[in-house]
Amino acid sequence: MIKKILNYMIKILLKIDNLIYRLISKYAVKLENGIHPKHRLMKYHEFFINNTGFDENVLDIGCGNGYNTYKIAEKAKSVVGIDISRNNIKTAKSSFPGDNIEYIEGDATSYLFDRKFDVIILSNVLEHIENRVEFLKDIRGLGRKFLIRVPLLDREWLVLYKKESGIEHRLDDTHCTEYTLKTFKNEVQKAGYEIKKSYIRFGEIWAVLF
Repeated sequence: MIKKILNYMIKILLKIDNLIYRLISKYAVKLENGIHPKHRLMKYHEFFINNTGFDENVLDIGCGNGYNTYKIAEKAKSVVGIDISRNNIKTAKSSFPGDNIEYIEGDATSYLFDRKFDVIILSNVLEHIENRVEFLKDIRGLGRKFLIRVPLLDREWLVLYKKESGIEHRLDDTHCTEYTLKTFKNEVQKAGYEIKKSYIRFGEIWAVLF
């Protein structure tokens, strides 16, 4: 009986933990004028900048509100940001424009680009896609170097505990997957990519692929 009560209490607390996380994110974004503070604190854009050359042309797939595109454009020769969301592209154009930046509303797997790119960026994009191996194969011909950032499933014990308990464990309920190093390597290798280097930071995998 006691075990049953404890199990019930744990599940309630795990759900409360999820709610608190979402509320913190919501109000932190409002406090920082629409930009999540994780962008400022994690400085993940530095990973993309450090792996991009001054003379390189970049395609940022799933560019969102354009913040990452804008930061990369401070170094790269040119950056194209593409996103299927009309609202995202509208926000990107108004909030993060630049002389060497172009924003496109569209699907990178079917859009007819008039050029090839030196660098392809997927920043927290893959986890939102159901058929990820096929997607990676479809974009293979767009560029030479791929810079990828994805969330880890085993970022902390509480995530695995939530999953085991049947409680929502994903960072975002639109995620089709969250990775372990093994599942990430299997997917990208199955799609024909080679991992040149990778890091784990802030519960995420940051990887350079060719």
